[in-house]
Amino acid sequence: MTTSPDARPSAPARQGLVLAALIMVAAVANLNLAVANVALPDIGRAFDSSQTALNLIAVAYSLGLACSVLYLGALGDRYGRKLMLVLGILLSVPACLLAAYAPTDTVLIVARFVGGLSAGMAYPTTLALIAALWSGPARTHAIALWSAVGGAIASLGPLAAGFALERFWWGSVFLITLPLAAIALVMALVLVPAHVHETTEPVDNLGGILSVVLVGAAILAINFAPVPNSGALVAGLTVLALAAVVAFVLRERRAANPLYHLGIASRRVFWVAACAGIIVFGSLMGAMFIGQQFLQNVLGYTTVQAGMAILPSAILMVLIAPRSAKLVESHGARFTLLLGYAFVLLGFLTMLLLWREGIGYWQVGLGYAFIGAGVGFAGTPASHSLTGAVPVTRAGMASGTADLQRDLGGAVMQSIFGALLTAGYATAAAAAVSAAPPSPEITASVQTQLTKSFSSAATTAEQYPQYSTQIIAGAKEAFLQGDQWAYLAGIVAVLIGAAIVYAFFPRKHQEQRLLDEYAATDAGR
Repeated sequence: MTTSPDARPSAPARQGLVLAALIMVAAVANLNLAVANVALPDIGRAFDSSQTALNLIAVAYSLGLACSVLYLGALGDRYGRKLMLVLGILLSVPACLLAAYAPTDTVLIVARFVGGLSAGMAYPTTLALIAALWSGPARTHAIALWSAVGGAIASLGPLAAGFALERFWWGSVFLITLPLAAIALVMALVLVPAHVHETTEPVDNLGGILSVVLVGAAILAINFAPVPNSGALVAGLTVLALAAVVAFVLRERRAANPLYHLGIASRRVFWVAACAGIIVFGSLMGAMFIGQQFLQNVLGYTTVQAGMAILPSAILMVLIAPRSAKLVESHGARFTLLLGYAFVLLGFLTMLLLWREGIGYWQVGLGYAFIGAGVGFAGTPASHSLTGAVPVTRAGMASGTADLQRDLGGAVMQSIFGALLTAGYATAAAAAVSAAPPSPEITASVQTQLTKSFSSAATTAEQYPQYSTQIIAGAKEAFLQGDQWAYLAGIVAVLIGAAIVYAFFPRKHQEQRLLDEYAATDAGR
């Protein structure tokens, strides 16, 4: 038994204030997601972290969010989306404090994961409420603003973190969102309606647990793949992920009220949009992850300069998203998605071909501008198509999938980029060490430090000032080899995503016909 979405208005009362409250809640999650990247070099030096540990610090937040959004979205649909929103904001506070004062990088990884779980409560619920409260073209424009502002805030996170790092210690970046969380909490309590088109059907708890296991195991397997002597762990995680996938599919086919309705998920508008969004949003997060380290490690930017360098991305996302909504209405989601993919591809090509040691800012800004424009165009149709293809009482499924686009995409792309960066750096650094003239000071321990990560190499350079210039030059060269591997992976992913959209996503008139068929089918259930 579910509440009926019939005859609902196209927008809620005080829609501007309600949307502002939802965007503010999303801002807390987006800022917490983005602030770690700019601090990675400082964190690496503080804990002498390996590149794998830095990868896990960067990806842990996305991991917590990605593995929980489907389950938490279903819980919100059943027990109250506003309640889930408020609980998520409240949990983000201790998670931020634990991250800021973490005594080890292992504790920091755990804190980031808990922060991702808090975002898994709050962030998907914002889109679920937009889907429940708005309809028609008004929903498209609300999603465009939500997507643009959220993406821009994620891009501005490194700038805010950069200013904090200029004045305080590395942990200060995790305290930036606390004032914002307080404002978001008040706005959510006062402005967000409660119990809007929610379901009364029971939650598929077993399916929820399986979804957490399969996403978490898959992402961890990718992260540990390049780590020496971790073959057994990677194999175990891979087997666990595959087993969880099989069990999840079997469970969802047999459950009376499945967590993830496979019939809805198989709709062309839904699954193609989901795949498209994973690659687009993953590209943004992957580019930010590698780019921030490149700017500081190779170009020598300060944390503030590195944060400011991505402003073109944030600005273009905000400027383009409203126009993206108009393009969706006039030309359809397929055209708008492909346009976004073209810009993201240009971004990765710029990074691959132009990002070298000693480049000027215009090459950096151009790469980020292309990525921002691509996400600005593609973000709206990716989220809009998901929410349009599901009944409003299953908005949690749509919003959970939309968040998987960002967070699974971000976690997977950062994991792949990080793994390739780690492997490329270690390969190049080991080759450089082998080619160096024999020296009693190049012990096995020193070699391990030099090939561990750029931060470890920089620490070693401080210990051996007479070789500092050569060590840093070699570390930069090794980093550049690793990030080239990452950008090539980004190009391949974008081309695959564009091919899927071109081949399978319906054109505008067919898309509208399919959406009407879905609505009629759902109304008859």
